[in-house]
Formats: sequence, C-alpha cells, structure tokens
Amino acid sequence: MSNTSPALRQRNWFGHPPGLTVLFLTEMWEMFSFFGMRALLVYYMTKRLDLHQEAASLIYGAYAALVYFTPVFGGVVADRWLGKRKAVIIGGATMALGHFMMASEALFYPALATIALGNGLFLPSLASQIEGLYREGDPRSKSAYNVYYVGVNLGAFLAPFVCGSLGEAYGWHWGFAAAGIGMLLSLVIYVAGSRYLPAETIRISGPAIPARAPLDRSAMQRLLFLIGIAAIVVVFRGAYEQVGNTIALWADEGVNRHVTATWSIPMTWFQALDPLLVFIATPLLLARWSRLAKRGIETPWLHKMAFGATTVGVSYLLLALVAAWSEAHGTHAHWAWLAGWFVLMTLGELYILPVGLGLFGHMAPDGFRATCIAIWFFAGFFGNLLAGVLGTLWSGLSHGWFFAMIGAVAGLAATLLYVVGLRAGYSEKLPGAGLTTLPSG
Repeated sequence: MSNTSPALRQRNWFGHPPGLTVLFLTEMWEMFSFFGMRALLVYYMTKRLDLHQEAASLIYGAYAALVYFTPVFGGVVADRWLGKRKAVIIGGATMALGHFMMASEALFYPALATIALGNGLFLPSLASQIEGLYREGDPRSKSAYNVYYVGVNLGAFLAPFVCGSLGEAYGWHWGFAAAGIGMLLSLVIYVAGSRYLPAETIRISGPAIPARAPLDRSAMQRLLFLIGIAAIVVVFRGAYEQVGNTIALWADEGVNRHVTATWSIPMTWFQALDPLLVFIATPLLLARWSRLAKRGIETPWLHKMAFGATTVGVSYLLLALVAAWSEAHGTHAHWAWLAGWFVLMTLGELYILPVGLGLFGHMAPDGFRATCIAIWFFAGFFGNLLAGVLGTLWSGLSHGWFFAMIGAVAGLAATLLYVVGLRAGYSEKLPGAGLTTLPSG
C-alpha cells in the first residue's frame, strides 16, 4: 500500500503528481551545477593547474568515482536515520559549499571532496522519493523515471553553455561560481515544494531503529541480482564515462571546431550535446515504446540494456575509424563527426541508464529503495575508477587505437548483459520485472 497522502493523489501537474515536477526541477539544477563544474574540470586541471594529462585523467576519474561511492553510505543513512528530506537538504547545502570552494585554487582538492560528500546524501535520497508519489499499480509510474531523467539532462544541457562559456571567456572561477548558484537554486526549489512530496515515517530519537521489514529469501535474491547487474554496469561505465575525460580532450586537440573563418565552437559546448539529445529523443522513444507495448511487444530489461551497451560500443568503433583516418592524413576531424558520435552514443545511453535506474527502483525490496538506488549509483564508483585508469592510456596510444579499445570495453559489457539475461530468465521469474519503464527493444 502506498503512503502517498490524499492531497498528493488528487492533484496532477502535466499528467503526473506535482511532486514529480518538484523532484524534476530540483534534480535539473543539481545536474546544472554538477555538469557545469564537470565541463570545466579537465581543462582547468591541464590549462590552469598545469597538471599532466595522465594525472588529470586519474583525478577526474577518482572524483567522479567518489561522486558515485558516497551515495552508498548516504542511502543507508537516509533510510535508517536522517530520512530522505533531511538528507537532501543537508547534502544540497554541502554541495553548494563545495562548488563555491572551487573558486580558490588552494581549496581544489577539499572542494572536490566536499561536493562528493554532499552528493552522497543528496542523490539517492532524491530519486528514491519517486515511487512514493504514485498509488500502487498507477500506470504513470512506469514513465516517471524517464521523465525524471529528462530533468537530469535538461540541467546537464544548460550547464556547458552557462558555466562552460563563463569559464572559457572570463575565467574558470566564474564558471565554478555559476555551478554553485545552480546548486542553491536546486535547494530552494526542493524546500519550497516539499509539501508535494511523500510523507516519511517518523523516526524515534535515540538509537537507530530500522523502520522496515527484514529481508526474506525473495527480497535477498532480488538484492543479489541487482548487485550483479551493477557489477556489469561498472564495465559499461568504463567506456561511457570517457565523455567528460578523453572525449573532452579530443574535442580540444583532435577536432576542427571552425564553423566560419572567425568563429569556432567552444570546446565545452560539445558536452551539451548528450543531454540535448536525451531531452529531444526521450519523448519520441517513449511514444514508440508505448505503441509497441499496446501490441504486446515486450523486451526483457537486460536485453534493452545490452542493446544500449552494444550501440555505445559501435559508436566508439566508428569514432576510432574517424580518428585513425585523420591521424593518417595529418589533419583534424571535422566537428560534425564528433556531433554524430554523440547522436549514436546517446541512443545507446537511453537504452541502458534510465532502464537501469527504473529496474533498481522497481525491484528494490520494501524499506531498501534508497539503498538499492545507491547501489545503482555505486556502479559509477568503480566505473569511473576504471574510466580514469583507461584515460591514462590516452597519451600513449594513437587516438584511433584508444577509441577502439574503449569500444571493446562497451562490447564486453553488452555481452555480459545478454548472457546474464538469457541464463537468468529474470523477466518471468523475478518480482517486479513486469514494471519495465521501456517496453521495447
């Protein structure tokens, strides 16, 4: 039975409970701050702090990994002690502080750690409130995570144009400050709209008492299954997370960004393509999947995710050919090739990342939803560590061979997802499998 209040059930904004709009806008501005800082990070380290590329890639990977590591503990803290609402507020305030600390070069490393720590409380606690907005069996819940994912990418789209442009044109610290302002807006929106969010179980002061049922055998099987999927997603993220690392470096040094004789596309702007394409493609894909679902066409969760990983792998292999040809002819690749790569890569992303988030949200055992969402994000911890280690090979390999290697990494993840999906037969056996958010392949 849902704990959604009658007030939440009676109102609708844009076809969904108003709380989804609040969570959408809160996450949009949080992503604005995160991706605004990320668009500048590698360039800031190599151009301002004069770090070598290998060191910059490792630091980038370690920071991005920490961002995905802290939600594991933050989700547990939110579920058992603080509650989701307090966790979001404390986490958001901490992240805003970290973004403003980036204005000082002396506080560079403490600032990264502060942002990551705040994110640990914020990220799982926000996303895990989606399920509580809907009555049990409400068909709108099937698309709620995809709508939420659009908010994620809308903020990520705006960030490079604002933070990236300010950083490139007026100084890196101006871009970081803009990211901090975005985080403050996120916090204000969440607090102002908190009355539209699900009520939480009141926690008794004193020693923590878990307000949830113990894990039975079925719940434990689901939890172990999700942990296994997260392990495979680690491999995929080793390839996917190159977007803000070596892809950003290639946009600077391997791409002809000239559009006219007097104007070139700023290098940070390419980071806006992925979220823009997600924003445009998501409603189109949802409409197509809805039509197929009405015809009874269903594709298992992991097969969808495997298709996405395969598509990302193919995109890197095609980019490898472009980079190899450009190097062989002593020229720079036209910027349109990079834009085309983003189109193909984003298509693959839409089949794996929102699908995985929805899978973890729907299959989470009762009382462990924030923890399971945190496990999903925890895959990003090891994935970003892997991406950072792979990024250190950028300077030692030709660009063509490097991208071919990354394509093989994505291909490995796709193979594992297909194999596990075939062997497990999970779409028929596991509870919650019929609640897929993306009903087609």
